[in-house]
Amino acid sequence: MNKSLLFLFLLLINLSLHAQRDSISIAGVPPQKDISRDISANVSIYPVPVRDNSFTIKTDRDISFIKITNIIGQDIFRIQYNNPQQLVKIFLDNPKRGMYLVTLVFSDGTRAVKKIMVEESE
Repeated sequence: MNKSLLFLFLLLINLSLHAQRDSISIAGVPPQKDISRDISANVSIYPVPVRDNSFTIKTDRDISFIKITNIIGQDIFRIQYNNPQQLVKIFLDNPKRGMYLVTLVFSDGTRAVKKIMVEESE
């Protein structure tokens, strides 16, 4: 009886180690997609949290389009610039308190998404 319990115990340990080894080898596979250019951008949004229905976006790249959505995906603001800009002041029309996503599309077609928190005006 003890030998069979010991055998089952060792079998379970062996199987669990084998399962962990498989998951590590799968996780260690490098991504197939090759990104040849740096798509990072320095984006500053202030003030944080947003109050008084306005905030400023400053970036080191030219912004051609801005979209702001609430957390459930409804658009509350969008604007497209014919002359891309690096400093933009956004005025929202009476936004509700909560979390919003700011999607920036740059003139080279890349995009960045940032989260903002909107507080009620004091």
